[in-house]
Amino acid sequence: MSFQAYIDALETKTGMTPRALLGVAAARGLEGPQVRAGAVIDWLKEDYGVGRGHAMALVHVIKNGVKIPGKHVGGADTVWLDGKAARR
Repeated sequence: MSFQAYIDALETKTGMTPRALLGVAAARGLEGPQVRAGAVIDWLKEDYGVGRGHAMALVHVIKNGVKIPGKHVGGADTVWLDGKAARR
């Protein structure tokens, strides 16, 4: 499963775009490079039933932003956060 597929699965599981999830995370104080992975994992599990692997994809984006090595997103170097339907 590619990194982008993990991010897309979050949208399927939660009904929210990844960008919207980042907004909720920020409102809960879960933002920036200092965020604890366990806090994000617990939140996503409790509120949406998201497993650890998919939660860790969001943790990566919270901590590091949207740029990742291209091998993880099918040749691209940026993770798409605005929803599967909006991706071209």
